[in-house]
Amino acid sequence: MKKSVWLPALIAPVVVAGAVAAPALANAAAPPVAGEHPTAAAVIASIAGSSDAQYSGKLAQTSDLGLPELPTGSGGSSLEGDASDALGLLTAPHTARVYVDGATKQRVQVTEQLAERDVIRNGSTVWTWDSEERAATKVTLPSRSAETPGYGTTTPGDVAERAIDAITPTTEVSKPVATSVAGHDAWLLTLTPKSSDTLVGTVQLAVDQQTGLPLRASVTAAGKDDPAFQVGFTSLSYGAPAARLFAFTPPSGADVTTKDLSDIPGASGDGRGHGAPDHGGATVTGSGWDTVVTLPAGTADSTGLGSEASGLLDQLTTAVDGGRALQTSLVSVYLADDGRVLAGAVPVATLVAAAK
Repeated sequence: MKKSVWLPALIAPVVVAGAVAAPALANAAAPPVAGEHPTAAAVIASIAGSSDAQYSGKLAQTSDLGLPELPTGSGGSSLEGDASDALGLLTAPHTARVYVDGATKQRVQVTEQLAERDVIRNGSTVWTWDSEERAATKVTLPSRSAETPGYGTTTPGDVAERAIDAITPTTEVSKPVATSVAGHDAWLLTLTPKSSDTLVGTVQLAVDQQTGLPLRASVTAAGKDDPAFQVGFTSLSYGAPAARLFAFTPPSGADVTTKDLSDIPGASGDGRGHGAPDHGGATVTGSGWDTVVTLPAGTADSTGLGSEASGLLDQLTTAVDGGRALQTSLVSVYLADDGRVLAGAVPVATLVAAAK
């Protein structure tokens, strides 16, 4: 990743994940029994059974993170490529078509005016395509990897996995409540951090009663009533999508880039993509909702930014002791003068103190 685009590339996944890194538990409970009101642990356990689900659907994502709404597409920003797209998709409402045939065949399709962007995974091969830029990237994944590189669009399952990973004694989990999403009966769970230091107020997950598939996920900031981030299905049909949807050949004249990740140490993992940890030099302090992730000195280097990109950096961040910082409604990012980057679902003051 070019250091001139590190800022949005960092912000997008951190905000969506809520900056939570904690061990998972309660996944061994029995799945819900039809006709019975399940326990929260049983609903959580049922999510694991949806990894082989086959379906097609449409997702809608909205956010109110306190960030300025930025245009999607590299042509609409002074930043470059995927990082600009990710931040634009994070701050602007959008919809996406999703096609899934088990754990290793997925397609996410974001259509905008006169443009389309796709992520297509078929086995260990992932293609990304930007029709406006006529640019394609082919990524070869480790053979056991269960994670597919994203393109700015988050699924309810992505949020659910991270929220479940945060279930520790620091989290209160509600009893399931019946609801409906996209015409499917679901169980609604509310996860509430017990910590008073986190920016996260609650995480709500709606899980299909029959399949365990997460249908909607929302994150609400502490002290607020409306979600700061929400993604959910507006339509969903079960069944295997057409095989042609997972085949991709770059059009003639396209700019094609290839990346081979198959031999990267620690990149492979178990069935959920959780292999040997490889944080790229990052350190993790704290636990649960108060976790702080620190990237090493030199990570943040704004010297290569042009005047417009530098202006955007100044617009997104404010000067604080020892650097610059961004605080959204759900997460804070601190850019230390020595190039370190600290992030967490905590106030900026917590990150500044952790950097000393």
